[in-house]
Amino acid sequence: MPADVKPTPPKRLPLPVWTERYAAPHAPTTADEMRARGWDAVDVVFVTGDAYVDHPSFAMAILHRVLEKAGFRVAVLSQPGWKTCEAWRQFGRPRLFFAVSAGNMDSMINHYTAGKKVRNDDAYSPGGRIGLRPDRATLVYCQRAREAFPGVPVVAGGVEASLRRLAHYDYWSDTVKRSIVLDSKADLVVYGMGEANITGIAKRLAAGRTVRDCRDLRGVTYALGAKESAELLSRDAESSERSAGAHRALRSEDSASRLNGFAVQLLPSFEQVRDSKATFAEATRVIHTNTNPFNAATLVQFHDRQAVVQTPPALPLSQAEMDAVFDLPYTRRPHPSYTEPVPAHEMIKDSVTSMRGCFGGCTFCSITAHQGRIIQSRSPESILKEVGKLAADPEFKGVVSDIGGATANMYQMRCTRPEVEAKCKRLSCIHPTVCKLLGTDHGPTVELLRKAREVEGVRKVFVSSGIRMDLAQLSPEYVTELAAHHTGGRLKVAPEHTSPEVLGLMKKPSIDNFGVFAEQFREASAAAGKPKQGIVPYFIASHPGSDLAEMIDLALYLKRNGYRPDQVQDFIPAPFDIATALWYTGLDVFTKKPVTVARGMRDRKMQRALMQFFKPDNWFTVREALIQAGRQDLIGSGCDCLIPANPPKEALEARRRAANRAVNGGDDDHYHTVANPARGEKPGERGAGPVKPTGYRPGRKSQQRRQGKKRKGNGGSGPGQ
Repeated sequence: MPADVKPTPPKRLPLPVWTERYAAPHAPTTADEMRARGWDAVDVVFVTGDAYVDHPSFAMAILHRVLEKAGFRVAVLSQPGWKTCEAWRQFGRPRLFFAVSAGNMDSMINHYTAGKKVRNDDAYSPGGRIGLRPDRATLVYCQRAREAFPGVPVVAGGVEASLRRLAHYDYWSDTVKRSIVLDSKADLVVYGMGEANITGIAKRLAAGRTVRDCRDLRGVTYALGAKESAELLSRDAESSERSAGAHRALRSEDSASRLNGFAVQLLPSFEQVRDSKATFAEATRVIHTNTNPFNAATLVQFHDRQAVVQTPPALPLSQAEMDAVFDLPYTRRPHPSYTEPVPAHEMIKDSVTSMRGCFGGCTFCSITAHQGRIIQSRSPESILKEVGKLAADPEFKGVVSDIGGATANMYQMRCTRPEVEAKCKRLSCIHPTVCKLLGTDHGPTVELLRKAREVEGVRKVFVSSGIRMDLAQLSPEYVTELAAHHTGGRLKVAPEHTSPEVLGLMKKPSIDNFGVFAEQFREASAAAGKPKQGIVPYFIASHPGSDLAEMIDLALYLKRNGYRPDQVQDFIPAPFDIATALWYTGLDVFTKKPVTVARGMRDRKMQRALMQFFKPDNWFTVREALIQAGRQDLIGSGCDCLIPANPPKEALEARRRAANRAVNGGDDDHYHTVANPARGEKPGERGAGPVKPTGYRPGRKSQQRRQGKKRKGNGGSGPGQ
């Protein structure tokens, strides 16, 4: 073949053709793959509830690569069978530790809808299949690791562990649960982004130190033993003015005690927050006002006589450190052993992360609690280099699906006064107004997008991350660029609600702000010759503060403005979020004023239906909601009427189908709530009958045998008798 003629690559390769130049092989996932590398053991076994995808949008990929760069041998144990610990033993005893993560999502949110119904798919599993990870995966994975090799340190991390690191409300069991440190018995929980900590822990353990020697790290949570807890309590009692009840309460938020070099602040105990919703709300306030890594204290929360300690959040990564993380040789592919696509990878495979963190402080969002509120940005050179690698992939179609992060337009934005940033405890830099010290220049973002679409092999660069509209309005140039070059027909934004009260609880701007941005975008689209380009707004149903009256106002807004949302966001009380505390306690955690909460499933269903009042299937539910709210004036043929006076044919047919399903035992209006074993209920779904050996809670053979004996002991009575 002539030297100037390039060979045509095959249509599909197990790894991209540019592997030798840009990417390193996947980590071993089996003992055979480990031995094929010439290893007889590994330093770290990384256990994850997600499919193994070597893309920097997946935590296991980043953490494996940073450990690999530091010289450690890492095996990835992805979605292992959890009924026994055999999978944990296949690599032999890890030299340093097990690293455990439930995956990119909390496993309960991954498994269940807001209505507590089992989801039909799992975006982080091959083929979208369910059942490949257990409920509360962190607890199960840690237990199996301890069973496999007693004495090997277990370090838990990821979103699930981060959001459950202290006493928290659990929506699925409707209880306040202990810190996951205690329930998982992990030696250490790393919360937030873990690149610096996982390498720091590995280096210390490799040098012969113990997990106890890692307690001075930032961004970790651990449990003290009974003796250590008593010593801490005694030391704090001597240095602080205490109220009666010893560690059960602390009047002042300032404590003279120090632990591992950090100032200490005591939280209300687990027993207090479990027994008092007002105290739970106050604990939430204190926790979230200690999220700035530059001024946060070490938080201590007693669970009975045992103290759980949370050190201050990790410091934000510098630009050079961010570049080093994202410049690692990712294949950007799922492990080649998979024969089915991983839906989450298919969605983000052609995206590029430019930054992390969010200073919006939305109370229903976990991003700030996990990634932090300080924006950490990559250099333009690092980002464009990744775009170039993407364009060199023979499977790349020429479209970069997204350049962004937690948000699309916070790139390189930060407080302009570092000395003020170091003291600030404000939870949102842009609510109720944009802070005058916040750098809001969109110039770096505009320039980055312009250069990205000029990269050879790139036809389009879209922005799919959320647009913070109140910031975007400050830069007409950014809105113009967005409309002209970076929107694929519809721009997705999230005004969330119309009620000023609800938006205030969310820490979101007023609905008028959305109207101004929508008009700006329409004008920019028309000027760019794209008059049909539009906006798709996202709203939330059942958020704290929202009752039927608020949702009816939202429905009227949607009708008057011609919006018909295809999908409805239903508020899920995720662990640790401020909005979850509002939902559970019925109190504003900052003012302690009462907050309206839609608790019942019927109330939640009516709120969802009101957002899609135009669907015939929802006619009966919308009618019920309007009558309950005393708004019969919205039933009929008037301009503002949400539904006609008589049910359409489609509504009657839908109700008939639902009735037939109910008779046949398949009524999809029946909400299967999760049982609470702590209250003496059998594990599984309430009212779902005997637990079958499928899904997330496989029935044990021993349990089935016991059930069989019980049936025989009852004279053979049972179904069909």
